[in-house]
Amino acid sequence: MKGPKRRKFVIHQNPKPTVDAVVEKDGKVLLIRRGNEPYRGTLAWPGGFVDVGETVEAATLRELMEETGVKGKIEALLGVYSDPKRNIREHTIATIFVVRWISGQPEGGDDAIDAGWYDPSALKEEEFGFDHWRILQDYLKWKHEGGTFWSST
Repeated sequence: MKGPKRRKFVIHQNPKPTVDAVVEKDGKVLLIRRGNEPYRGTLAWPGGFVDVGETVEAATLRELMEETGVKGKIEALLGVYSDPKRNIREHTIATIFVVRWISGQPEGGDDAIDAGWYDPSALKEEEFGFDHWRILQDYLKWKHEGGTFWSST
């Protein structure tokens, strides 16, 4: 008598899902100042890794609250950024949402040493970590033209 057929399991090294929230209020965007490496001290969108069992939407709102103390509501998908070089630690795939501010005054929390509202026209590329400057440029374009963005556009 033959035993059960054995299955082969393949271990994949997959990219990690991340999220970021683009929040604008009164013409200013909400950014954090990173407290951890890589890019410690640079500006970034509030965001982070998606936990097991969590949707990207829930992760976005959780990270927004943890890092800034701000409560928001997801309004739109800005884009998906999957360039393997976007994060120097490892390959990540970031889902970026446009989030409407609901309440809360920004204050750095979790791994953010600061959080606040910034005038987009006063920001410079070298102030940002990762590809977050590009996300700002895509957001500004989205405000005027709409659309969805991804790494290769």
